[in-house]
Parts: sequence; C-alpha cells; structure tokens
Amino acid sequence: MKYNFDKIIPRENTNCVKYDLRKALFGTEEVIPLWVADMDFETPDFIREAIIKRASHPIYGYTFRSDTFSNSVVEWMEKRHYWNIQKEWVSFSPGVVPALNMAVLTYTNPGDKVIVQPPVYFPFFTAVKNHGRELVYNQLIEKDGHYEMDFEDLENKIDDKTKLLLLCHPHNPVGRLWSKPELEKLVEICANHNILIISDEIHSDLMLNGNVHIPLASLSEKAADISLTCIAPSKTFNLAGLGTSALIIPNEALKKEYEKTLDNLHVGMGNLFGIVSMEAAYNQGEEWLEQLLSYLSDNHTILCDFISARIPKIKVIKAEATYLIWLDCRELGFSNKELKSFMIEKAGIGLNDGSTFGPGGDGFQRINIALPREILVQALEKLEKAINELQK
Repeated sequence: MKYNFDKIIPRENTNCVKYDLRKALFGTEEVIPLWVADMDFETPDFIREAIIKRASHPIYGYTFRSDTFSNSVVEWMEKRHYWNIQKEWVSFSPGVVPALNMAVLTYTNPGDKVIVQPPVYFPFFTAVKNHGRELVYNQLIEKDGHYEMDFEDLENKIDDKTKLLLLCHPHNPVGRLWSKPELEKLVEICANHNILIISDEIHSDLMLNGNVHIPLASLSEKAADISLTCIAPSKTFNLAGLGTSALIIPNEALKKEYEKTLDNLHVGMGNLFGIVSMEAAYNQGEEWLEQLLSYLSDNHTILCDFISARIPKIKVIKAEATYLIWLDCRELGFSNKELKSFMIEKAGIGLNDGSTFGPGGDGFQRINIALPREILVQALEKLEKAINELQK
C-alpha cells in the first residue's frame, strides 16, 4: 500500500499543542509551527482501525497488559534493531519523560549527581532538578558541524556522588546516532564508576538515509546490566497523545526497583487505547515506517540543499536520525532573544529556541521536518525572504 505523506490535514480546533497553542507560545497564530515533536502526518490506518475496533466495545474499564504487549516489543526490537530481548525484561511507563523522572527517583537520593549531555532535550534537566538532585553538564563537543561526546570531561566530573547518566540516543536535538565505539567507551566509563545509564531511545526507529541504530544495552552483558532502555511508538507512529511507552530492563534487580516506584506512584495501569495502538504499531508497522523514513530523508535533503544554496548564513547540522534538525544561526549575529523574535515576527515560523536545550544551544534553533513537503518549502521560503530583507 502506498501512503500519502503529502496530504495536508488541518489540526486547528482539536486541542492540538502544536497549532492551538500558537498564540500562547509565540504571541501570534500567524506562524507555521515547526517545533513540538509530533508529526503532521496521519496516524497509520491499521492503528486507527485497531483503536476503533476496541472502542466499539461499550465498556472502557480497568485493563491490564497481556503477553501480547511484551511480545510486540520483543518482536519489534528483533525486526528493527536486531536485538534479541526477553519478554520478562519489558516494563511500562506512561511516557519516556515520566520514565526518566521515575528512574531518577528510583536510583538516586536527594543530593546525588546526575549527568546529562547538552545541548539536549530540556525535560532531561527538570527530571533531575525537580527532585532535588544535582544536575551535572557533560557538554557535547562541536567540531565543524559534527558533535562528539567529551569523555575526558565526563571522567573529570564523576565523583562518589554521581549515580546516573541520562543518555539521548539518537540525540535530540543534534541528530547524532552514537556509534558502537562511542557507546562502548561510555559503558566502560560508567561501569567502572558504578553509574547507571538511562538510555532514551524514543527516536531509535527514525533512521535517516539508511542509518542503523545500535541499542546501547545490546552491546554486551556489561551494558545490559547497567542500563535501562526507554522506547515508545509515539514519535515513530504519531501517537504522542496516547501516553504509552516501554522500558527494557535486563537487570532483574533494577527492574524490580523501577516497578516498585511505578506501583508506588500508581501510574502502571496505562491507557487502554495506548496499549492497543502500541501492539498494532509494532505488529503491523514496518511497511508504513519504511515509506515514512524515505519521505523524511527526502525532506532532510531538501532542507539541507535549500539552506546551503539560498540561506548560507544558516548552517544545517546534518542529522543521522530523527526528524528534529538543529540549525546553526550564529552567523546572523542575533542574541537569543533577537533570534527568537526574528523567527516569529519576521520569518513567520515557530521553532524551538536553542537556548532551552542548555549549554551549547545559544544561537541555534530546532526545526521539525515531519510535515508535508509543500509546507516545509513554504516555511523555508518565508525564512529566506526574511533574511534577504535583513541585507537591504
């Protein structure tokens, strides 16, 4: 079946965060919203049909996850990521961000240190600070538009209070797909210092241009023993509103500790339709996903080529994965406040302000390219026009 990603679907008046909160977030509704990480594509038909089928039953009472839930995760990880996991390793969270927070609560105490690698998805910061833990920055190194982990800085910042590292893999917003040697080095350092790794792999299905994701815990028994892997169909299949994700925790003791927190917070039951949607996505989603990845890869190429040829003062940090692309706008010479205002008021586009991603984010913007190509090109043309006006 051929899926149509060019179809434009109005999302206004659906309590849509991306569209219906434009006035609150940008001060105007007259912007093309290219920020929050959901897609402007239809959720696949087979998922909608599974939800409708379950919704046809007239009772939506308390429910539980049967083996079909865990089995769908097991089979998906084997098919897409060549990782053979056991269904006993699979746990639940109502979202990856809640999982990060629960992991901090489970494996650390107030005053303990938790490492993050900015510029990074900003809920990483609040998952640490909101619970009275100390946030430690291991800032990524940028070299000619390419980002690397700073292992020397990481080792220098570890002490006996350091308990946890939050890894973004693939990385949001810089688009890195961490390589096997990089991941192995990270595991070696963390294992030597008894540091657990919480690996946020929510973007792991979104490989651009044929790249292959390596789950951190698949590297070795050592890696599996010190890590929790967070996945979800929400980014991949546009299901963010259904609040369902999975954790893969090979270490039995760590899994028991996590599930105690899950139970104590009374959030382990989950969303009936989220469960249905995850099973449908992972059981039937490969053909749709392959077509999506082709479309996103082409959108990425169009973005890079357009900006290189027509807006050379902006540099695209070419992504290896995800549909969230990091734009280097420093050559424009704006302050963070000026850059944000320019994008909204002059260019008429709503992006994510780079400074919110922490150290290393100043002068950058994040753009979401998971939308029909016609709208992407329209947004780029508006940006080009606004920048040309600066030069007059």
